[in-house]
Amino acid sequence: MTPSTIRFGIVGLGAWGRCYANAIQKLPDVSLTAIATGKEETVTSIQTEFPDADVVADHKDLVARDDVDVVAVVSPNYLHFVHCVDVINAGKHLLVEKPFTLTFEDCEKLIQLAGTKSCGSQCSHCHLMVGHQFRLSSLWGKIKELIDDGFLGRPKYALVELSRNPYRQGDDGWRYDQDRVGNWILEEPVHFLDLACWYFENYAKPVSLYASANSSQNAGPELYDNLSAIINFSDGSHATVAQTLSAFEHHQTVKVTGTKGALWAGWSGAMDRTWHPDFFLKTFDGKEVVTVPNTKMTGELYELEDQIMLMADVVRGKAEVHCTGKDGCRSVMLSNAAQESARTQQIVQLSCEWEARR
Repeated sequence: MTPSTIRFGIVGLGAWGRCYANAIQKLPDVSLTAIATGKEETVTSIQTEFPDADVVADHKDLVARDDVDVVAVVSPNYLHFVHCVDVINAGKHLLVEKPFTLTFEDCEKLIQLAGTKSCGSQCSHCHLMVGHQFRLSSLWGKIKELIDDGFLGRPKYALVELSRNPYRQGDDGWRYDQDRVGNWILEEPVHFLDLACWYFENYAKPVSLYASANSSQNAGPELYDNLSAIINFSDGSHATVAQTLSAFEHHQTVKVTGTKGALWAGWSGAMDRTWHPDFFLKTFDGKEVVTVPNTKMTGELYELEDQIMLMADVVRGKAEVHCTGKDGCRSVMLSNAAQESARTQQIVQLSCEWEARR
């Protein structure tokens, strides 16, 4: 029988892992049972910071526990695959931060593995959710709702754009190391590539991608901090995803136009993780511009809480995941295609065969 309180463990406690821990501790009907830090020397300090959770250095000690229902993998990108394998093999439900893994092939391996494992007597399989929490936003999610309701007619064009300050270095500088981060398109534009395909998914499939990118920092040419990518869809529509890490604060814009109307949304904060952002959504039906009221706050800290509560309801059998393994796999495929296109300056054809399996 599924417990009424869903017990979480966290693998990885960097800045975003701490956001997970703090969210779980404040939310109802979920509890934080254990944290794996990855470093023996940090156990004592983290235990002091989170006294109600057991803190261990080795993630294998965490996933082996009987008092953990869900494991949130919030470790650096290059560790996602091995951590996820161990979580699934231990029979735990998995919530893994984006990017799902560094490669399309590893994503598919995890999807197949999760389909073969049961999570105790209450579930026939391990639930797998990828942390694309933007899908839960009252702002970015409202855009999806308007598109699916037909407000725009058939969507023809989208722009998803971010202007922000440079990335944090990450523990031991992993985010600035290509071997450990994979590439910077996997780090944040992966969210926007996911949004663009999510917005169009009921109308067309992505068929090709072209990207151009450069670096203004001394991080190496593979770690692009200025990116523009165009996704072409099977019906002739397209979406542009753009990001610069050479700006200031955190300002995201989405614009979508269709055969009947258009919309424009924006979100701004002094930092990406703020509880007090400014945001708006405007629509145009061909005659009138309307500001759509939004009474629910939005931002990644708010969506993180929603994502944790949704995962708990998924385990209880009361909800479906908002972002499946296949969704996360597609966003990794698109990110790596953008990296390859930026490197070669060539159009990359996307796998229609894989899209057909979705």
